[in-house]
Amino acid sequence: MKKKQEKKESTVKDEKVSGITDAKIAYGTDAWLKDILMANHYVSADDMASAENFSQKNTIPLARALVQKEFVTRDIIGQAIAESLNIPYADLNSHPAQKEHVLEIPEEKARALRAVIFKKQDTELVITTDTPWLANIQTELKKLFPGKKIILAYSLTEDIDAAFLYYRHVLQTRFNEIIQAQKRIVPEILEQIFEDALSFRASDIHFEPQEKETLIRFRIDGVLQEAGRVSKEYYGNILNRLKVQARIRTDEHASAQDGAIRYTQKDGTHVDMRMSIAPILDGEKVVIRLLAKYVQDLTLAHLGLSQKHYDLLINASKKPFGMIIVAGPTGSGKTTTLYSLIKLLHRPEINITTLEDPVEYKITGINQIQVNPQTNLTYAKGLRSIVRQDPNIILVGEIRDEETAEIAVNAALTGHLLFSTFHANDAATAIPRLLDMSVEPFLLSSTLELIISQRLIRKICEHCRVSTKMPRKEIEKMINAEGYFQETTITLYKGKKCELCNGSGYKGRTAIFEFIHATPELQDLVLKHPSMQQIRALAHRQGSLPMFEDGIEKVKQGITTIEELLRVAVPPQKM
Repeated sequence: MKKKQEKKESTVKDEKVSGITDAKIAYGTDAWLKDILMANHYVSADDMASAENFSQKNTIPLARALVQKEFVTRDIIGQAIAESLNIPYADLNSHPAQKEHVLEIPEEKARALRAVIFKKQDTELVITTDTPWLANIQTELKKLFPGKKIILAYSLTEDIDAAFLYYRHVLQTRFNEIIQAQKRIVPEILEQIFEDALSFRASDIHFEPQEKETLIRFRIDGVLQEAGRVSKEYYGNILNRLKVQARIRTDEHASAQDGAIRYTQKDGTHVDMRMSIAPILDGEKVVIRLLAKYVQDLTLAHLGLSQKHYDLLINASKKPFGMIIVAGPTGSGKTTTLYSLIKLLHRPEINITTLEDPVEYKITGINQIQVNPQTNLTYAKGLRSIVRQDPNIILVGEIRDEETAEIAVNAALTGHLLFSTFHANDAATAIPRLLDMSVEPFLLSSTLELIISQRLIRKICEHCRVSTKMPRKEIEKMINAEGYFQETTITLYKGKKCELCNGSGYKGRTAIFEFIHATPELQDLVLKHPSMQQIRALAHRQGSLPMFEDGIEKVKQGITTIEELLRVAVPPQKM
């Protein structure tokens, strides 16, 4: 903490926080932060206006916009807020809280109060929070630590969240028990790692070498969780065995390698695994993607489509030609959505051919081609070949360059129904990006049927789900937006955290969607090379809901939580 702030030992009173110039401005809002920074001349009026404009255009908080535009640093924001509240600033970024100190506050209470022990002495505690204005915070902390003097400090939200990572529970894995029993049978350890990952329905296994040991984590429902740790002695043998199973070079340690493993479970079930190895500072990191049955068996009914979205997708897929694009970042479930659609359309009289990099799930009766740069089989060349194979439906794993985009559009124009994925933040962004790839506007207008944007979101554990009542104003503060809820008091749901969900409160995933249907008005607009804002405005007028609103509907239905929704999506700007 800065010398100027170390002199301040005043605590925050239960009733109020001093130092705010306008009591009508709600704590924690962008307007509140602006008021603080402008009143104390941390930012000029011109810079603030520029940051506000950047914040609105990119739908990000004002604080992040100010830092990205380099008008202030994170520390200046933290110090300015702390000074306005008349309490010290605790820089958790430069001076992280100790794990044993963080865990002294029970997790549920820490998250409710947003509180972390920053410094601990015999008679007093410095406890930092990003919400020091909470009415009961001093009272609750004194109950937890009777007889101690509590000095309240302020820290930035992202630093508090980083400290809360100490509450993550290590998964109760069988392989960890084998290691702790000091058994040195590497094949047994590796087999049990695979079995544990499959039992937890993980999508990925991470082996992350560190200075003295290797951290093993499973990605479960999209979130990485620690599964165990092995010594460097064990990891060397595990790494060699993985390389042998994946049929890649065991004597190569300085370059990236890719391989594949077919693992046979104890019940005889085969699981395909895709492995990637990359050299890092402390060794070779391994990431294994599990292409397991619990992913392959997904159908359209499991994806979380609303009835309106389902009808739009089915109607578009029944047309004899045209293009359906699924947009989103890596890991948003784009390929799963298209595979589910192909399974639904697969019939003996239809020729379906896919071109992928790599082929992730094998489907009987479908012609699947894997891109192979070593044999010069690229997306563009493969797609040219597929068109001559008399297909009815073509799936292109990804449109990633101008040549592939041009061939894909021409294929959709000449009597083929074409599905593909595309890396874009939302559906409205996909059209300008395709036009930027030199796709002719009149060709795109003639072929585009549907653009889907999606994100994966964790579902509340059904075994421990409970309801809770919250005032609408409190919810609107959480999402920093109004108009999504009408009632004064809202019923929300959350998981109490049980053994079945590994103490997370979530089990399984669904998706939130944004659909833009190529109406005649949109086709006319595409001819004019429109901006993302123009496309979004037209889609909104025609009834297309932003992804965030689809997520709000799933919050209302008790499928997920507001916290989880805010983790993967941001409220859109109002039109």
